[in-house]
Amino acid sequence: MNRLLKLVVFLLVFTMFMYSSIGVLGYTVPAFVTISTSLTVIFIGLIIFMENRHPSSTMAWILLLALLPVVGFVFYLIFGQNYRTKQRRYNEKGLRDQATYQRYKQQVLLNEEEMLSYSEDQQKMFRLSLKLAKSTISFSGSQTEILTNGKKTFEALIRELESAQHHIHMEYYIYRNDHIGTQIKDILVKKAQAGVEVRFLYDAVGSYQLPKSFLQEMRSAGIEVVSFVPVRFPLLSNKLNYRNHRKIVVIDGNVGFMGGLNVGDEYLSRSKTYGFWRDTHMIIKGQAVRTLQIIFLQDWHYMTGKSFLRPEYFTPEDVESTPGAVQIIPSGPDSEWTTMKSLFFSMITSAKKSIWVATPYFIPDEDILTALRLAALSGIEVRILFPAKPDKWLPFLASHSYFRELIKAGVEIYEYERGFLHSKLIIIDGETASVGTANMDMRSFHLNFEVTALLVRTESVQKMVKDFERDLTFTSRIDSERFARKKVLVRFLESAARLFSPLL
Repeated sequence: MNRLLKLVVFLLVFTMFMYSSIGVLGYTVPAFVTISTSLTVIFIGLIIFMENRHPSSTMAWILLLALLPVVGFVFYLIFGQNYRTKQRRYNEKGLRDQATYQRYKQQVLLNEEEMLSYSEDQQKMFRLSLKLAKSTISFSGSQTEILTNGKKTFEALIRELESAQHHIHMEYYIYRNDHIGTQIKDILVKKAQAGVEVRFLYDAVGSYQLPKSFLQEMRSAGIEVVSFVPVRFPLLSNKLNYRNHRKIVVIDGNVGFMGGLNVGDEYLSRSKTYGFWRDTHMIIKGQAVRTLQIIFLQDWHYMTGKSFLRPEYFTPEDVESTPGAVQIIPSGPDSEWTTMKSLFFSMITSAKKSIWVATPYFIPDEDILTALRLAALSGIEVRILFPAKPDKWLPFLASHSYFRELIKAGVEIYEYERGFLHSKLIIIDGETASVGTANMDMRSFHLNFEVTALLVRTESVQKMVKDFERDLTFTSRIDSERFARKKVLVRFLESAARLFSPLL
C-alpha cells in the first residue's frame, strides 16, 4: 500500500470504530465496522503470511490483529512492514568501483594463511564472519582496550577528541543535550572552528529530544550534521522501526570508539532512576579502525549521497602489534543474512568449556534458545548476566519468560543488583568474545543497524573475563525456587509479554 492509501484506510477504520462505540450513526454502523475491520485484518494478515516471515513472528502479528484489530493495524503501519528486502544502495554504488575501497577489500583476501595458528573452530568462525560481514580480520597492526563504564569511556573519548587534527566522525543512537552531551558538543564546535572536519550523524528516533538550537549551534560552527532516517509522519512511515543503534567515533583515521555507551549523563551514573550504570565500551587503534571508518562513511553516504573515500581516511598510523585477532562486524536489516544472530549462534555452538553472556535485553529466537539449552545440557558452563531492574518493562517481562526452561537445562542466570546492566557481550571459553551495540534480542537480530567487534585471543578478552567475574559479585542467582515463589499475576504477565517477543 502507498502512504495515501494507508492513511485513508486507517482513518476509515478508526473513525468508524469510534462512531460505532458511541452509537452516533445508528445500528447499521457496528455491522459495517465489524465487516470493514475484519477485511482489513484479513488483508494485512495475508500480506504478513506471504512475506514468509519466521512462524513465531507471523503468529504474533496475526494474534495481535485478531485480538486488537485497530491497535494491531496501527502497530503494523508503524512497526510491522518488512524492510529487509530493500538493500541499501551504498553497499554497491559510490563505493565499490573506487580504488581506495578496492584496496580495503583486498585485505580480506590476504588473511587465510594467518588463520592457521588458530583452532579449527576459530578458523570456521573467521570464515563465517568474513562471509557475513565482508570486513577485514586484523591479525596484526591493531590494538584494542576495554573501557569499563562511563568514566573511563568519556575520559578517553574527550582526550582523543581534543587531539584531533584532520577529522572527527561521530555516530550515535542516543545523544542528549545534558552536561556530558554539551561538553562534547563544545569540543566539536571548537575543533570545527579550528579547521578540523567534523561530521555528526544521530538517529532521528533515539535522539528525538535534541533541540533544534543545539544542532543549529553545531551547524553554525561548520559541523556537518545529519539525522538518520527522519520520521515526519510516523503512521505513514515504514522505517520507524528500523533504527541506527550504532555508536561509532573515528578520529583522524587512527583511533576508533565503539560499544554500548551512548552520550548522556545516565551513562556516567548521574541518573537517579538507574543509579550506577554498568557498561562496556572499547577503544581501537591501528588497522581495524579502517572498518569503523567504512561503516560510518557508508551510513553517511546512505543519508547524504556523498562519498569521502580519500586515502587520508584510510591510512592509520602504525601501532605496536599485539597478540590476537580483531574484526569489526556491521549488521542490519539491509544485510543479506541475519549477521548478528548467525555470529552469536556460531560462537555458542563452538564453545567447549564456557559461555558467558551479558545483555540488558534477552529475547532469543528458537535457534539461540536451543543452542544455549543444549550447551548447558552437554555440560558446558552457561552463565547469563541480566539486570535486576528494567528500563523497559515489556522486554524485561518477556526476558524472564525464557529463564525457567534455561535454568531447568542447567543455565546459570544472575541478576545484576548494583545498578543497571547495559553491557552487551559474549565470552566463549575465555578466548573468544564479542562486544558492541547488539543485544541478544529480536530487535538487534532483525531490525536495528548494529556494530560489534569479534575478538579472539586478545588482551581485551582477558579484561572482559575479569570484568565479568567482578560483576558476578554484585549479583544474585535466579533459581527454580525463586520462580516457584512468583505470584501468578507476574507469571501471567511474563507469558503474555513472551507472546509478543517476536515483535519486540
